[in-house]
Amino acid sequence: MTPPLTSLPALMPPAADTLIDANAVDYLLVALYFAFVLGVGIMARRSVSDSVDFFLSGRSLPAWVTGLAFISANLGAVEIMGMSANGAEIGMPTFHYFWVGAVPAMLFLGVVMMPFYYGSKVRSVPEFMYRRFGTGAHVVNAFSFALAQLLIAGVNLYLLGSIVQALLGWPLWVALIVAAAIVLSYITLGGLSAAIYNEVLQFFVIVAALLPLTLIGLHRVGGWGGLNDKITAAAQGAPSDAGVASASQQLDSWPGQALSGFDSPILSVIGIVFGLGFVLSFGYWTTNFVEVQRALASDSISSARKTPIIGAFPKMFIPFIVIIPGMVSAVLVTEMIDLKNGGTPTGGASGDVKYNDALLLLMRDVLPNGLLGLAIAGLLAAFMAGMAANISAFNTVFSYDIWERYVRKDRSDDYYLRIGRLATVAATIIAIFTASIAGGFSNIMDYLQTLFGFFNAPLFATFILGMFWKRMTPTAGWTGLVAGTLSAVTLWVCGNPDMLALFELPGQGLAFAAASTAFVVDIVVSVAVTMVTKPKPASELKGLVYSETPKEDLVDPHEAGRPFYQRTVPLAGIALVLVVVLNFAF
Repeated sequence: MTPPLTSLPALMPPAADTLIDANAVDYLLVALYFAFVLGVGIMARRSVSDSVDFFLSGRSLPAWVTGLAFISANLGAVEIMGMSANGAEIGMPTFHYFWVGAVPAMLFLGVVMMPFYYGSKVRSVPEFMYRRFGTGAHVVNAFSFALAQLLIAGVNLYLLGSIVQALLGWPLWVALIVAAAIVLSYITLGGLSAAIYNEVLQFFVIVAALLPLTLIGLHRVGGWGGLNDKITAAAQGAPSDAGVASASQQLDSWPGQALSGFDSPILSVIGIVFGLGFVLSFGYWTTNFVEVQRALASDSISSARKTPIIGAFPKMFIPFIVIIPGMVSAVLVTEMIDLKNGGTPTGGASGDVKYNDALLLLMRDVLPNGLLGLAIAGLLAAFMAGMAANISAFNTVFSYDIWERYVRKDRSDDYYLRIGRLATVAATIIAIFTASIAGGFSNIMDYLQTLFGFFNAPLFATFILGMFWKRMTPTAGWTGLVAGTLSAVTLWVCGNPDMLALFELPGQGLAFAAASTAFVVDIVVSVAVTMVTKPKPASELKGLVYSETPKEDLVDPHEAGRPFYQRTVPLAGIALVLVVVLNFAF
């Protein structure tokens, strides 16, 4: 359920008391982390001599660096607060966001799609759309992507500010400005290199922070068996009007009705596999420039292909340190127990307790000082990584795909470098205001999945159809995108309780349905328009369409002689087997 938008000040009450009782050791750890982050930005500035260095790290980074940065860029608000909130609310079905809704698409990106991105030497996903479909699709994609990044950056900034507020007791608007200033500093100084090297650092800080929280939390509830018993007892004792999922739905990932919103197990599986596992997942991972940008910074086509595959290995194990703490919080933290039973407890990061507070409240209750400071640094690292990824992707698309192509053409490289830095400043300021939208959602995943359904699902339909069907025309490219996006927005309005409310799907069911509708409508409109419009000549499609691209252009010729674990396809096969095993095991 989406609340009406509220003004920024309404979401930012002054906080006289801190949510987390930190001491000098905790503050010192956090201060050291901030100093290190800014130091990376200062050092990275030395390597920025032109716009390619600033926006794409000079295409010089090894696969293990870009692979860790690839996954760390995604370890923002969605992964940490959003997934722990889902874990607290619905339990094990949240694992589908990783094992069904991420890893298969990441492997597909590395094996099939990265050769086209990297081999064509494009600087962004919208630029690829321009080469394949021309101006119409490029305009729609560039502007919709820029808007989406400003909205998603607001999510990460809102939660980053919430952590600063919880630690220091500052009013949230002050915390937002301070947090934004830190992220702005290191991106403006060092560009993508600063963002990527900080993301590698942040990955290890996040794991070091959340692993102890998971282990201590499980110990407090009596291990995995104790957690199962407590969730079962809580579900049986919850009031009938609280809307709490049954114990079996919370403790079994399939068929996942608590996640999909469908009562029918068959419809639930179809919704998760098609809506999340195919449309939303492939739409996000294969066309989202936030992620693709990290692979484009690689030093070779082989490294670019392996970037998302290397990222898939830690990705499949992250649920254990993100979702499980949320499940523990739901049965261990007094306020979360009250919330799940239909109450309205106070004392959250921004007033009333929400599911987004699950991780913070668990940290407050179970971590000793020292570990508490490390955990706070880990959360700060996550939100800074997420916001930095959004901002660095935005400044690239704004500078190359909007400003250079439609506002000021044929200027010097230094000019576009300045525009990129100014865009970084502007995006950070705008994110302070878009943070107000994120603050109105009890579960941040509802907001994020809605945005992905609007922007990523139709883009994936256009992208995949255009890559494998050379007949698809430029006119079909932009009309399909527009039709798909409008259909998703229409369905969301019709199913939103605060709007038309012609129907209602609980959980993320509405987001899944909107994304699936956008995908199908985009395909239908694209095919229909293609039949009555003129395609591009085949000679202009080399490197953009599979059938028109020589196979030798899609692989690194030096890869064949390397050990199997250094080759793209075998490495992807190992990851796929592991994720299938995890699905069966849980």
